[in-house]
Amino acid sequence: MKSLTKLGVPIGIVMIVVMLVVPLPAVLLDLLIALNITAGLLILLTAMFVPRPLDFAAFPSVLLVMTLFRLALNVSATRLVLLHGFAGKVIDTFGHFVVGGSLIVGLIVFAILLVIQFVVITNGAGRVAEVGARFTLDAMPGKQMAIDADLNSGLIDEDEARRRRAEVHAEADFYGAMDGASKFVKGDAIAAIIITIVNLIGGFAIGVAQGGMSFSEAINTYSLLSVGDGLVSQIPALLLSVATGLIVTRSVSNGDMGSDILAQILRRKLPLRIAGFAGLALCLIPGLPKLPFIVAGGLMLLASSRVDESEPAEQLAPAAELEPSPDSPEMLAQDILVDPLGLELAADIIDLVDASTGGDLLDRVKALRRKVAGDLGVVIPPVRTRDNLELPMNTYAITLFGVEVARGQAPRGTVLAISDDLAALPGTPTREPVFGLDAKWIPAEMRHQAEISGATVVDRASVITTHLAEIVNTQAGRLLGREDVRLLTDIVKRSHPVVIEELTPALLTLGEIQRVLRGLLDEQVSVRDLVRIFEALSLRGAVTKDTDQLVEAARTALGQAVVAPYLTDGVVSAISFDPRLEQSMLEALRSTDQGAVLALDPELAQNMLVQLHNLATAGEDTGVRPVLVCAPQLRAAIRRLVAPALDRLPVLSYSEIAGVHSVQSLGSVSAVRADAPGAVLAVSA
Repeated sequence: MKSLTKLGVPIGIVMIVVMLVVPLPAVLLDLLIALNITAGLLILLTAMFVPRPLDFAAFPSVLLVMTLFRLALNVSATRLVLLHGFAGKVIDTFGHFVVGGSLIVGLIVFAILLVIQFVVITNGAGRVAEVGARFTLDAMPGKQMAIDADLNSGLIDEDEARRRRAEVHAEADFYGAMDGASKFVKGDAIAAIIITIVNLIGGFAIGVAQGGMSFSEAINTYSLLSVGDGLVSQIPALLLSVATGLIVTRSVSNGDMGSDILAQILRRKLPLRIAGFAGLALCLIPGLPKLPFIVAGGLMLLASSRVDESEPAEQLAPAAELEPSPDSPEMLAQDILVDPLGLELAADIIDLVDASTGGDLLDRVKALRRKVAGDLGVVIPPVRTRDNLELPMNTYAITLFGVEVARGQAPRGTVLAISDDLAALPGTPTREPVFGLDAKWIPAEMRHQAEISGATVVDRASVITTHLAEIVNTQAGRLLGREDVRLLTDIVKRSHPVVIEELTPALLTLGEIQRVLRGLLDEQVSVRDLVRIFEALSLRGAVTKDTDQLVEAARTALGQAVVAPYLTDGVVSAISFDPRLEQSMLEALRSTDQGAVLALDPELAQNMLVQLHNLATAGEDTGVRPVLVCAPQLRAAIRRLVAPALDRLPVLSYSEIAGVHSVQSLGSVSAVRADAPGAVLAVSA
């Protein structure tokens, strides 16, 4: 059956071409004419019953095939009429019975059908198709942007977004094809006029010159058959023209056209009553027949008495019952949920997400999610991008679980120039939001001049994306939810089922695994190598459930992957502790519910932080990335001590740098008070 469906249309088109050159018997022609008329009726009814034009997307191709089929029938009928003076019962009946055997009546009826098809329906349908194609193409960027916005906000998934994009493209292709297909109908009407005129002249000439018929006999024989042929071809042509008009004028609805029309016309009592009384009032005009207007007006009044204006509300009631009430617990629960990650834009910088004006911020945010997944090994939640009228002009804000965590500016029509010397450039001074570098928002047309002067120039979307990336990297641990951990374990289970079976739930719960992964992400350690992490947790989890020890076991298993981001030409620049100070810290190590901490004298702790600040600053001034190394037992506690003041200083253990070929010492921290006049330490609460 499938093969027949696949080959049916190609075989049919080949047979149509054959009909143009091979004579057909009159009986077969009658069958094909009947098939042509019923097929036209079928296409018209199909156009009426489809809810959306795209549900009949093959209509332009069907229109072309049916037009070619009808022209082939015209050629076959003309051949039989001119050769034998007979073209089957169907054409003979239309030529004699339908128009009463009168050539004049037949020509008038034929002309009226042509006017209806060519002047009224075809021109209108062609214009609607042209306008529809133009508006559909103009609306494509906005529809694509709406799909991208829904995808980024998490309202739809990738599959739904892909389906909607395909539907948008299909709609544009359909209306473009309909714009061209309407020309087939117009050309068919012109061809019908020419073919009928040729048949009339040719038939009369053949009948009189070759057949020896009299003038009246030639008219009765050939001319009426030519008119009958024209009428037979114009009826299905008119049906297809009406179907074309219905397709291009349809609006999207949930029902067929007949149901929509009756439901909308018969929805209100007042229009029906006015129309009914107007019909009855026409009976008062002298000379007009009373019965027709009484019947028409009475039907309108009867219909108005049957209308229940509350019906639409009742029809919508079942759908409304399916939707929770705004005050229901389900809807209230949805309202109180917060987006894990959000990006809010002031009203004047919405152009950043408008694809029709070149805004590509949404695409960059999607690319950022892919980059974070590749770098850190976790999938961050969708970024909910929306406008916020309460934000000051030119401002954007980044929110985490509904709370604003960062804010910046991106003035319209500007770019950000970053350099130490920007005095020669006009613009608004500012600071780069991630690294705090001196910068200035300059007019976009000054970009080339700024680059020539040695400044680094960044567009607005890149500034926002970079700022968002920094927030995501530093807050990746908080963004990792329990469902995300479940997803990661399921992914590992597909390729390494034994690892997961040994780890959870026998040794560690998902919550305990989540705490370990958060501990790694908080220190910018990628968790892409989940197999090694889970294997290390399986071994250590059999001994202890302490999060710090589990994190250290995972870091040790990752090995050089932990140190790799801090290598400069294969060298790690390390700051260490004096052995005596390190021994003192081992003795001051205490375990708490929040993990291991150092019970140090406040003055000693402050002295250590000052020395670390000085050594780290000196290392950064030389262009290296300093790290702090210590004993594995102290690493977690020292990280808790150092992070509030020196969050950018990584803390590694000796075992983690053991595989590094070259270690450069930047100095050591001792218990002796640092004599560093003028040293300033910025400690954040």
